[in-house]
Amino acid sequence: MATRCVRCKGRGLCGRPVCPILQSFRVVEQIPKLGTTIEGPSPPEVFVGRFGYPRVSAGPLVPADGSSYGDGICSALSSRSASSRSATISDSVNVPEIDPFTPLPPSLFSRPAELALMGVGEIVALRSSMVRSASKVAVFDAKNPGKLLEMAQEIAISSTPVETEVTFAKPPRGRLRFDGFMMPSGPVGTVEEMVIISNPTVPRKVDEVVGDTDLLAAAAVGELYGSGVEVDGISRLLSLGLLGKNRKLVPTRWSITASDDIAGKHLISTILDYQPIGDFLLFSGERLGNRFEVLFAPGSFTYELIEIWLPRSVWSGKEAWIGSDREGPGPKKGYSSLAGGYYAARLALLERLADMRRQACVLAVREITEEYWAPLGVWVVREAARAALAGEPKRFETLEAALANMATRIRTPAREWRAHSELARGAGQTTLARFF
Repeated sequence: MATRCVRCKGRGLCGRPVCPILQSFRVVEQIPKLGTTIEGPSPPEVFVGRFGYPRVSAGPLVPADGSSYGDGICSALSSRSASSRSATISDSVNVPEIDPFTPLPPSLFSRPAELALMGVGEIVALRSSMVRSASKVAVFDAKNPGKLLEMAQEIAISSTPVETEVTFAKPPRGRLRFDGFMMPSGPVGTVEEMVIISNPTVPRKVDEVVGDTDLLAAAAVGELYGSGVEVDGISRLLSLGLLGKNRKLVPTRWSITASDDIAGKHLISTILDYQPIGDFLLFSGERLGNRFEVLFAPGSFTYELIEIWLPRSVWSGKEAWIGSDREGPGPKKGYSSLAGGYYAARLALLERLADMRRQACVLAVREITEEYWAPLGVWVVREAARAALAGEPKRFETLEAALANMATRIRTPAREWRAHSELARGAGQTTLARFF
């Protein structure tokens, strides 16, 4: 891939509608020249790196221009550039219009449910203005944090943006950074001093769980999720070493998947007590070039995820790639071959089953198109699956009929992806459960 990029130099030889490399330079041009001091609201969002573990970089993220939340970025978003539109032309939702003269709400910078209604190019432009502050800390300092880490923890527990003033050793530099797990971010600077200007808003349940040092981390995640705390907020707490008995910092990319996984297990323990569904239910939907087809079939809980990366999507080349993983009955062993997206999609479908108070055999197919030209993070998988599951399902009497209908919206030939599914290979087989 790197060799092709060197040969291409942005000429579009890969066939993508937008070159991620060139786009990263274009959006950075919209960022104002930065000084050594930045004052602005952290959404709240905090980053913990993994390089150099167990001594890592950690600190909050703040908009590059805190006073206006990036006038240049707002203008870029409202102009609806051709590159952004070409990457989002088939979005099935209305993208909210952005007034370049109105400050963006700081919480928008990291709120997945609202970001998912935008286009890929618009999210890239928005996130390019997020400055990542970093100071070196040991992961075991979470129990007895120094001044900078303590303030980062205060930001992490807040449910609303926290006004922060950060002084850097040098003006933050660097271009847009992409990551398969986390949201993109812009320049990085080493923190010299930090001051929290506004008071964090701490939900009572969060304050209670963070203060309980005898509660195991898994139980803490379960309690927070069960009380309505969104999984992204739980991930921040876990990352900053604020949960569990043996507290330590957890790199952000690890805490994201851990939160999805633990919250999912919390839901599984609940739905296993429910009756199986009686019909074959098929949910469909799409966000940000990620199409989901989710089939609920009668039976005890099992879960299969098939990922289809179409040619010219973010991680694929000229040919499509298909992968799959599954679990159940019983807990999954080991880490998924599909990485964090497996757990993010699982959480979304488990939320739907919990709302229905039913369990089911689940087959989820995620097809990633060329419209998803830049990696935006695992949150995209979770929100795309939630969007698909939010609608009314189609009902079928047989598995084969449901699979046939599913295939009409998947661009990859059915014979190619059905071979990866145990549930699909069992189509036509009758079990005793169908008679009761």
